[in-house]
Amino acid sequence: MQNYLIKNISIVNEGKISSADLLIKNGRIEKIAANIQPTILVKEIDGEGMHLLPGAIDDQVHFREPGLTHKATIYTEAKAAVAGGVTSFMEMPNTVPPAFTQQLLEDKYDIAARTSLANYSFYMGTSNANADEALRTNEKRNDVCGIKIFMGSSTGNLLVDNHLTLDRLFRESELLIATHCEDEKIIKANLEKAKNENRTLTAADHPVIRNEEACFESSLTAIQYAKKYGSRLHVFHLSTEKEMQLFTNMIPLEDKRITAEVCVHHLHFTSDDYAKLGNQIKCNPAIKAPHNREALWKALLDDRLDLIATDHAPHTWAEKNEPYEKAHAGLPLVQHSMLLMLHYVQEGKISLEKMVEKMSHAVAKCFQIRERGYIREGYFADLVMVDMHHKTTVGKENILYKCGWSPLEGFVFPATIKNTFVNGHLVYGNDQFDESQMGQRLSFMR
Repeated sequence: MQNYLIKNISIVNEGKISSADLLIKNGRIEKIAANIQPTILVKEIDGEGMHLLPGAIDDQVHFREPGLTHKATIYTEAKAAVAGGVTSFMEMPNTVPPAFTQQLLEDKYDIAARTSLANYSFYMGTSNANADEALRTNEKRNDVCGIKIFMGSSTGNLLVDNHLTLDRLFRESELLIATHCEDEKIIKANLEKAKNENRTLTAADHPVIRNEEACFESSLTAIQYAKKYGSRLHVFHLSTEKEMQLFTNMIPLEDKRITAEVCVHHLHFTSDDYAKLGNQIKCNPAIKAPHNREALWKALLDDRLDLIATDHAPHTWAEKNEPYEKAHAGLPLVQHSMLLMLHYVQEGKISLEKMVEKMSHAVAKCFQIRERGYIREGYFADLVMVDMHHKTTVGKENILYKCGWSPLEGFVFPATIKNTFVNGHLVYGNDQFDESQMGQRLSFMR
């Protein structure tokens, strides 16, 4: 395979920015040093004036395959991901059929091996009736990112609300348990109350129906189960100020048994944006009042929130433009998450080093991913070259999601993703793709 020498680039890694050369050999980072003189044949890339980041690892995406390929496929969304600097993803089980058996789970890995330009892993799905099968994933602890429990409403029969099932999963799972936390009873009561007001519901009602209390009570329940059994719990897409009291920054990340994630849309949008964007930003858990966003930023910067993801969830434009109650929940984000966070770097909200920590280092550490997430000699060369001096405007002509739309359309980012390497392969460069090499299955050190 092609080897590369990146010259004179600012490397952002492990809390520091330093200028150096970087040699990529046989898919891995061979050497990091000043003025490298290669002894092998290489293609040289001038990195002057640019930054080199470890590829982002998105621990929560919905790529919709199998069964929902009118919305997206693993191929289309992984392609969008690498164009946005995301070199690895972990994908959700709520496809059709859901990943409720070991064979269905492996079928998704087979699709990705053939079609994904990014590295990949897939969560095992859980239901009230498949605990035996879900717990067989213990045998694959080094090959599967985790098991997923929807503790709030979802498609099909993925809602797990049987307390005996929950108790067993938390007691017996040897893998990380990832949860979507919203209390279904609270949500249903809020919806019924809103309907009794005899008016047409809109997206602005979404954060009232799926409110702070629904999130807090469900997150609290998951944490109580995890503490009871010492489970390895990871709570997805936190969205409220109240939930922040449930998490700590007093323990190093590598020692935490309970970790927390925030998504870029909860850091960017607030309930004020429903007036303009409506169902485009309808998602579960809901985007809520502005004070919640500020609390999330504070918790991210003080390390109560451990990592940043997207919950990339594409739907067709027609599905999003149904009346509020029928409109599908979720928004496409994986192509623009790194650029959005670079916007906040420019705004002074977060440092570039901290951004890299939360989108790469912390994800690798949280999931114990083998030899990825850092710019280190010997690690896989999952790397992103960023030009901080050229802007990117989101438009229909450059949106790569199969659904063809974005709630960020028209937004101007301060930076451009110049090149993306996956396993040392220059898969994306100067708006062009080289699809001659697919990504790899992630492995874990457990």
